[in-house]
Amino acid sequence: MTELAPHDFQADIDTVRRIDSVPTILDVVCRTTGMGFAAIARVTEERWVACSVLDNISFGLEPGGELKVETTICNEIRASREAVVIDSVNDDELYCGHHTPAMYGFQSYISMPIFRRDGSFFGTLCAIDPQPAKLKNPEVIGMFRLFAELIASHLDSAEQLDRATAEADHERKLKELREQFMAVLGHDLRNPLASIASGVKLLKKSPAPPRRDEILSLMEGSISRMHAQIEDLLDFARARMGGGIEIDRETATPIEPILHQAVGELRDTHPQSVIETDFDAGQPVACDRQRLARLFSNLIGNALSHGEPGTPVYTGARTENGVFRFWVANSGNPIPEDMLPDLFTPFVRGKRTDRQGLGLGLFIAAEVAKMHDGDLDVVSTPEETRFTFTMPVHVN
Repeated sequence: MTELAPHDFQADIDTVRRIDSVPTILDVVCRTTGMGFAAIARVTEERWVACSVLDNISFGLEPGGELKVETTICNEIRASREAVVIDSVNDDELYCGHHTPAMYGFQSYISMPIFRRDGSFFGTLCAIDPQPAKLKNPEVIGMFRLFAELIASHLDSAEQLDRATAEADHERKLKELREQFMAVLGHDLRNPLASIASGVKLLKKSPAPPRRDEILSLMEGSISRMHAQIEDLLDFARARMGGGIEIDRETATPIEPILHQAVGELRDTHPQSVIETDFDAGQPVACDRQRLARLFSNLIGNALSHGEPGTPVYTGARTENGVFRFWVANSGNPIPEDMLPDLFTPFVRGKRTDRQGLGLGLFIAAEVAKMHDGDLDVVSTPEETRFTFTMPVHVN
C-alpha cells in the first residue's frame, strides 16, 4: 500500500488566516448566539486542528491548537456530514450522556460542516458555551450555514489563486531558463566553432603547414568540448523535460575500469594537469556505466577547471559495506557560501566569466546520482573542496 504524505495543517491555518472576513464571522457568531467560544476547525480522520479562534471564555485553544479528534463531536459530523445543534446538553435526549460535553464542560453547542466545491469535507464552523443557548431556530442555523458556505468559497478562491500564482511563477522560471539556455549555448559553442573554422582555413593554405599537428590537436580539443556540451544539453533536456535521466543498470559491473577510463580521458585532454588516484573498488556495482562515466568526468573536469592552477586533483573510490563511494578533491579558493544552495542548479558557473562549459556538469552529475539512488555532496573549505558521490552497490 502506498503511504500517503502527511497533511499540511499549517497550510490550512495560513489559508484561513488570509481570509479577511473570518474574524468578523467569528465575532458575529458569538454576538448573535451569546456564546463565548467560536472556531473554524480543520478536521480529518486523524486530527482536529483549530485554524481560527475567538475565545471569550478562556477555553484555552489558539490557532494551531489541537483536540483529540476522537473526543470531538466534529469527528462525528465528518462521518455524518450533518450539522449538530444543541441548546442544552442536560435537556438533549441524544447528547445528555455524550462524553464530549462532559469532557469539555459545555452546555450549548453548534457545529456546521464546511464543504469544498468538489464536495470534500474541510472541517467545521463551531461554537460552544458553558451555558445553554437558543440555537435551534432557522435564523441561527441559516446564519451558520451561510457562513460555512462563505468560508468554503474563500478557501476555493484561495486555492485557485495559489494555483494560478504557482503556474505563473513556473512559466516565468521556464521563460528565464529558456532565455538563459539560449544565451549560454550561443556563447559557449561560438568559441570551439571559431577554433575549428580557423584551423580549417589554416590547413587549406598548404598541404602540410608547419603547425599542422598543433592545429589538428586544437581542433580535436574543440570537437571534444562541443561533443561534451551536446551530451550535457541532451541530458539536461531529458532531466528537465522528460521526467529524469533514464539509466540502464548492469547488475555486475566492476566500477574501477570506468574510473580509470574517465581519468585517462581527462589526462589526455589536460596534459598539463596532475590527477592523482586512490581506487580500491573491485566489488561489482549495479550501475549505468555510461552515465557514471559522465558523472565521474563532470566531477573531475569541474575540479580541473576550478582548482588552483598547478596543483593536483585527487580522486578516490571505495566499495565497502554495500556502498560505493567516489570523491574528487582540489585545492583553491573555497566555494562561496551563497553559491552552495544553487551549486547543482543548471547554468550555475560561479562568478568568473572565463569558465568554459554550459554550467550543466554538476546538475547532470546530481541527476545521475539521484537516478542511481545515490547522493552527491560537497564540502568546501579554504584548504580543500571535495565532492563525494555515494550509492548502494545493489548487487546480491
